[in-house]
Amino acid sequence: MRKLKLTSKLALLGALAVTSGCATTQQVDGVNDPLEGYNRAMYSFNDAMDKAIIKPAAQVYDTVLPEPIIWGIGNFFQNLSEVGVVINDLLQFKFGQAADDFGRLALNTTVGFGGIFDVAGHAGHTANNEDFGQTLGYWGVQPGPYVVLPIFGPRNFRDSFGLVGDMYTHPITYIDDTSTRNALTITGLVEKRAGLLGASKVLDEATTDEYSYVRNAYTQRRLNLVYDGNPPEEDFDVFSD
Repeated sequence: MRKLKLTSKLALLGALAVTSGCATTQQVDGVNDPLEGYNRAMYSFNDAMDKAIIKPAAQVYDTVLPEPIIWGIGNFFQNLSEVGVVINDLLQFKFGQAADDFGRLALNTTVGFGGIFDVAGHAGHTANNEDFGQTLGYWGVQPGPYVVLPIFGPRNFRDSFGLVGDMYTHPITYIDDTSTRNALTITGLVEKRAGLLGASKVLDEATTDEYSYVRNAYTQRRLNLVYDGNPPEEDFDVFSD
């Protein structure tokens, strides 16, 4: 059943890709956003959901739990995500980085008690950020149109397909007990949102058009990640393809 749900999401993303292929390209601030009407509506929906449910839960989480517990939970979920990081290191032929990331994962999983303690980080092994969207970009797949997904938020089409790969390689996906899997998923969502409380306050104060701000920030961030922080100057319009 779990794999069927992921397959259904892939089919939905494929349908979106076909639909957008028939759309007229609309350049806004250098970003390919032909679905802006839909995207703005979905952004508003996600924002309403966040303000009604996710943000309040994150605020309670951030207020009630002691800071060491919050750090431990964050480390635990970071450690889980590094399984996918190692896989994408290998897919991008970053073998040295893969070895370092695998060592970090192994050290934190064992000595760090399942990643609760970031032993590797204290030893000087910093965490890297790699996912299937970046891997597709590494192999020359163009970003395609910008799209806002329900719950998952800002994406482009390349990252949306990559999201399915991220799901298939995340350890939580393979937990058989539904209640445990759902509890971990919700906790991970709340933990991630709690870490963005400060950023959301800055966003509220910094702009009158949050949608445009988030779209442009997301686009630039993903471009930098695909090129490991050093995008070629001629590729700054890559998201318009």
